Amino acid sequence: MNIEYHHWISTHLGQKMQLKIYGDKGTPFVVFPSLAGRFFDFEDYGMIDAVHDFIDAGLVQFYTVDSIDNQSWVNWSIPPADRALRHEDYDLYITNEVVPFIRKRIGKKVKPFTTGCSMGGYHAANFFFRHPDIFSGMISLSGLFQTERFVGDYMDDIVYYNAPLYYLPNLIDPYYLGHMRNGEIIICTGQGPWEDDMVEDAKAIRTILLHKDIPAWVDFWGFDVEHDWPWWRKQLPYFLGHLFG
Repeated sequence: MNIEYHHWISTHLGQKMQLKIYGDKGTPFVVFPSLAGRFFDFEDYGMIDAVHDFIDAGLVQFYTVDSIDNQSWVNWSIPPADRALRHEDYDLYITNEVVPFIRKRIGKKVKPFTTGCSMGGYHAANFFFRHPDIFSGMISLSGLFQTERFVGDYMDDIVYYNAPLYYLPNLIDPYYLGHMRNGEIIICTGQGPWEDDMVEDAKAIRTILLHKDIPAWVDFWGFDVEHDWPWWRKQLPYFLGHLFG
């Protein structure tokens, strides 16, 4: 398996940002870590081992990025408005730096997938729904789809446009809706310990997508399925198998 490490000083974040690449062929995935996680977590928690057959077969390649959640959504030392602003810097880093980096390597028209677990599942969904013209699909595992856990009832335009449960119901632009309808949307959550909020959000977003005529596979696993890595190591290869055989 080809494994590469890259880093640069992000022009949008003003700091060193790191990522790793696993594989050199196939559909690219931008992989978001769990809450305040690091670019190496996906490997350290066994997720790369769980999907290595797909990587080795040249079907997929993974670009595991760093988060800045501890500077944005869970930076309790600054006001909610500033947390949201910092996340917007991260949005620009991903869309204006990471995606062009991927396209420079494998083709200027490529549209990566997104994926992640827990907070990474939120990011995977939010980046796809905000930028369906940049990303071609997503696999969100045990993610939330709103920001109330981090900013409470605070709301401004930036918070609003980072909470899919809020902005999707009001979306009418045929450009974005068309891209979403042509994308691959997979949302999965267990129904066991620590998954209650994720189940509630998954049900809510399933209803919204149905009303918007946006095809999506929203899958609820069993009541023994916890919010934890052993289950995510089962879920990701399961869904990759359905996407790529």
